[in-house]
Amino acid sequence: DPQQIELITASKRKLRRFIVIDEVVDKLYGSKVREYFEENNVQHKILALPTTEETKSMDLVLNILHEVQNFSLDRRTEPIIAIGGGVCLDIVGLAASLYRRRTPYIRVPTTLLSYVDASVGAKNGVNFLQCKNKLGGYTPPVASFLDRSFIQSIPRRHISNGLGEILKMALMKHKGLFDLLKNHGKYLLDTKFQSCNGFADGGDAALQTTRIAIETMLEELAPNLWEDDLDRLVDFGHLISPELEMRVLPSLMHGEAVNVDMAFMTYVAHARGLLDADEKEQILQCMRGLELPVWHSGCSWALIQRALRERLKHSGGQPRMPLPTGLGVAEIFNDTSEETLERAYELWVRD
Repeated sequence: DPQQIELITASKRKLRRFIVIDEVVDKLYGSKVREYFEENNVQHKILALPTTEETKSMDLVLNILHEVQNFSLDRRTEPIIAIGGGVCLDIVGLAASLYRRRTPYIRVPTTLLSYVDASVGAKNGVNFLQCKNKLGGYTPPVASFLDRSFIQSIPRRHISNGLGEILKMALMKHKGLFDLLKNHGKYLLDTKFQSCNGFADGGDAALQTTRIAIETMLEELAPNLWEDDLDRLVDFGHLISPELEMRVLPSLMHGEAVNVDMAFMTYVAHARGLLDADEKEQILQCMRGLELPVWHSGCSWALIQRALRERLKHSGGQPRMPLPTGLGVAEIFNDTSEETLERAYELWVRD
């Protein structure tokens, strides 16, 4: 808005920004961030924190809010900036939503998972009583700034972790995205999603993959930002994974736990006759090509039953189970029998 820019430049008041940055990201990029604010003559406070699934708590939110209060932030003109992975963006989003009832914030994702998942949508939250994201709210950021160059510094396993959420959207909504992952998965892992035009046969697979993943995610989330409709294709891979992820911390990352869930649900879809044997095998081969786990010993039959019971409590008494009905197409089912689930589980464990 040119008027806003004119007001800001005409104002004698110095620009101020409060930044929360993941401590690992701070070691890699903190000096550049500080240099940027200094060069632009912006008074700033940078708070570097350990933002992991184990530290994702109200304690950390309150820690941030104490610092925000000390900084004396003006919630109308001084958005909080979050720079980090999905946990960092979730924690800062919740802190911003609580401070003076709602303070604007900006998301700067630095991992592949947060780039395609946490950067999109309105949700924020923290873990509570060993339950994933039990406390939280719906407060969208004023902006998300997406820069794939951050991804080049993260370990290969973290790239694979993000590919789990991209594969989710491919299986639910986009055969073309599935083909990109199947054909260029190793290339994307090797190049860490940096655009390498002219190299190998990937073209700009990184740009295409991330763009389609974000666009399909937005198609699903934008009309249902506050989850008034509980039938959500984006819940694929998220029926069992919250219970599994918290139970086996820190052995599985979020996208890995989601993929274990998706692998089981692929067997459920096959057991129901929604996928033929070739389609099931194509999905599993794609998962392996993306270096994602297709099974975990912690995902017992008892855990699956417990997770699905928990699901019923929070989804209006219906399982609302998204299942692939082909490659890149899906529907939501409420009539999967216990027998079918158990048969799918036995086949999954056997394979």
